[in-house]
Amino acid sequence: MLTAATEVLAAADGPGSAEPTWAWRDAPIATLVQRIQQLQNERAQAFRRLDQAHRQYLLSDLHHDFPSYRSVVHEVTQAFAAASCEVLAVEAELAGPRAQPVLARHVRNLQELEQTRLATVALLQVMGTPGVSEQDPEKLHQLKIKVIKTMEAISEVLQELRFDAESAE
Repeated sequence: MLTAATEVLAAADGPGSAEPTWAWRDAPIATLVQRIQQLQNERAQAFRRLDQAHRQYLLSDLHHDFPSYRSVVHEVTQAFAAASCEVLAVEAELAGPRAQPVLARHVRNLQELEQTRLATVALLQVMGTPGVSEQDPEKLHQLKIKVIKTMEAISEVLQELRFDAESAE
């Protein structure tokens, strides 16, 4: 369990600085914002998959199917890393060639909030697993509230990004 959680937490720190071949370099700003939204949808899907895998792991009772859970964590970690890499490429494009520092700042804030969300969800899963750590209901509640508030902040940043992008074009 700790190995899988560590892998998820490692993804929260973001990928290396290697920039992928990127098809949206000359795309309009509206297209870049749409791509950010698509990446957010992919992240949401990955979070659902991670949550489902953790629930199945917990339901497997005495026969904890850790290898299956670890496999999903690995796949989700790769998805988060790929999304982060592309989000950082959008941020660099907006901050540099497009000279859109406000939009770049929104994208950076979004990335930081997603890192916080991922790290908090990973910690919540570790703390919510019987036998892995001492169950502290108050701490679990605080972490759940932090996830909710982070998700609300992500929604606000996405809304600001869309609004400011309309003004930029």
